[in-house]
Amino acid sequence: MDLWYDRFQALKQIQIAIPERAVTAFIGPSGCGKSSFLRCLNRMNDFVLGARVEGEVLLDGDDIYASGRDVITLRRRVGMVFQRPNPFPSSIWDNVAYGPRLHGVTGRHELDGIVERSLRGAAIWDEVKDKLRTPALSLSGGQQQRLCIARAIAVEPEVLLMDEPTSALDPMATARIEELVRGLKERFTVIIVTHNMQQAARISDETAFFLNGEIVETGPTQFIFTSPQDGRTEDYITGRFG
Repeated sequence: MDLWYDRFQALKQIQIAIPERAVTAFIGPSGCGKSSFLRCLNRMNDFVLGARVEGEVLLDGDDIYASGRDVITLRRRVGMVFQRPNPFPSSIWDNVAYGPRLHGVTGRHELDGIVERSLRGAAIWDEVKDKLRTPALSLSGGQQQRLCIARAIAVEPEVLLMDEPTSALDPMATARIEELVRGLKERFTVIIVTHNMQQAARISDETAFFLNGEIVETGPTQFIFTSPQDGRTEDYITGRFG
């Protein structure tokens, strides 16, 4: 696939298969196309004036850019966690229940179960179970990001996109998110954009190296970090990239 912003080609001939129930990391220098590609996977670039995609993005064999595709349903199947925590200015409970309500779940008992299950899945239930009606914005940054993960998984997506989810967090909160990501792959296909190569090495199963809007190299993370086949990948990983 290719991505254009008006006349500027941001992504060129991207070809990659994302493995199911695994963590795939996108690495590369700033402005290389990692986040642009991530946003293509749930059509967030539809909100960008002048953006257009050429080619196919297949989810379970179906092109998500096919004519008539229901984008709301797509974004339920492909959830997203952003770089900075962005909880809604409402209660913790309402944040997590938002998605299920949007998709037609109305029963209070069922919603309570979804909220608890999602908060447990995001490893934050024990910290918030006694204050579900308090404002989400009262939580710490790391807790807010785990709440956003709970909100994303509450609708049971197939794929979870994460755009530098720890870049605004301290080392302790970052470690909690990394531990959480390693567990999430048991239920979801996880794709994470990161500038932190050590983080990619710690938590991902597969890695793709982006440069100038292209994928230079992709493969098992251990292989990419120890035996890269492209000199540009090796230069980036070893810090010699200029």
